[in-house]
Amino acid sequence: MSDAVIAEPPILPAGPFSPAEREAVYRAIHSRRDVRSQFTQRPIDEDTLRRLLTAAHHAPSVGLSQPWNFVIIRSGQVKAKAQAAFVRANAEASAMFPDAQRPLYSALKLEGILQAPINLCITCDHTRGGPVVLGRTHQPEMDLFSTVCAVQNLWLAARAEGIGVGWVSIFHREDLRGILGLPAHVSPVAWLCLGHVDELYAEPELQSKGWAKRLPLDDLIYYESWGQQAG
Repeated sequence: MSDAVIAEPPILPAGPFSPAEREAVYRAIHSRRDVRSQFTQRPIDEDTLRRLLTAAHHAPSVGLSQPWNFVIIRSGQVKAKAQAAFVRANAEASAMFPDAQRPLYSALKLEGILQAPINLCITCDHTRGGPVVLGRTHQPEMDLFSTVCAVQNLWLAARAEGIGVGWVSIFHREDLRGILGLPAHVSPVAWLCLGHVDELYAEPELQSKGWAKRLPLDDLIYYESWGQQAG
């Protein structure tokens, strides 16, 4: 029997933020956008990039495993390879939609790979933390969910810094593995385009261009079991 004693960690006050601080958090959430075409060519300075990566690195992770890595891409050659991989996958994606949707799909700009000063690939190392990770024993995909939390942290921090972020997801995963030389135990989770922006759409771009609209929140809330809404 172990006699180990777990020391109590230091604590922080848990009260609410001030009204101004609280409003800033909600402003970042509600005005965050998936940016594809509004990037300026102003470079992101190293201090700002470090703050964004630090925000990502402070995301919650299963078993404190921190499965993420951050691959920073500035090379035009690497961006060109990613752009070519996107073009191939996007042609396949377009053919998956009904004929009536294809003209609008083709008109949408779905990436800013070449326009963004920095591309960033956030990856998930499935071996991080060892063969058994607290919290992953029954849901192994929790490492991927943890990595997505890092993406969201970075995205909200970027909004506060005036930097736009666009998530490009129309790729074959193996193409990204080859472009970046990722080992087999590491998955590419998010290819992000980062750059300063001077303006953003007032609502999500896909909503403003008629592709989809935000669902009413009340339709998505159930009580006690699936499908049970407020009486």
